[in-house]
Amino acid sequence: MATYAIGDIQGCFDSLTRLLEHCAFDSANDRLWLVGDLVNRGPRSLETLRFVRDLGQAAITVLGNHDLSLLMAAEGFGKRGKGDTFDEILAAPDCEVLLDWLRYRPLCHVEGDYCLVHAGLLPQWTAARARALAAEVEAALTEADWRTFLANMWGSDPAYWQDDLEGWPRLRVIVNAMTRMRFCSPDGVMDFKVKGELAKAPAGYLPWFEVPGRRSANTVLITGHWSALGLKIMPNLLAIDSGCLWGGPLTAIRLEDRAIFQMDCSPEEIRAW
Repeated sequence: MATYAIGDIQGCFDSLTRLLEHCAFDSANDRLWLVGDLVNRGPRSLETLRFVRDLGQAAITVLGNHDLSLLMAAEGFGKRGKGDTFDEILAAPDCEVLLDWLRYRPLCHVEGDYCLVHAGLLPQWTAARARALAAEVEAALTEADWRTFLANMWGSDPAYWQDDLEGWPRLRVIVNAMTRMRFCSPDGVMDFKVKGELAKAPAGYLPWFEVPGRRSANTVLITGHWSALGLKIMPNLLAIDSGCLWGGPLTAIRLEDRAIFQMDCSPEEIRAW
């Protein structure tokens, strides 16, 4: 049995299926760990959702910011972004089934020495602490008033963690760290404006994984979200969003031996902006 971690798919279903063939993935024996952002901007988000859902226990996917944006769009919350490609999903006869399945996905997954999360973890959090905090968000997404949570989830304030945070601000920080963060200060204050290369870090900020003394450093974090970072492999970090949507390859890494598999993005999947 092999476990393949795969970077942000974002509706690039053709690249995904070709990558799985390249890996010789066997759904009866192997597992997929997906870093989130299954949907949006690519041309075949609906097929991607259906495929991953149908894999059942063979696939674990955590929620990314685009997945959460889809859930919000379905309920009329937030602003639709330029180039969103949600309409085919929202018009599908199985839309409600697919979105209910998506809503029950974890925000992070911890297993053995690994933590699978879309963006990253704040420096104050161990992997175990992050898993417990993720459970708070997951409960809010699956309780009877989950729509109220979605209505209050998005926003960039507060931008830092405090143990005594309560209510929507508490859940919002957890969501933002795990699905949106790239740069933060040594004290864990997040920046949500800069999205580019490491050289563009705002003054006083670092890539979240370079913060000295971060408490998750003894765990291997598997992340996506940061296409401008590209593929970055470190002893305790597997950052595998290699920008398939933007013309880069879709990347898989086999966790047992860290073998890397890549598939070039199909021309029809590449965004021009």
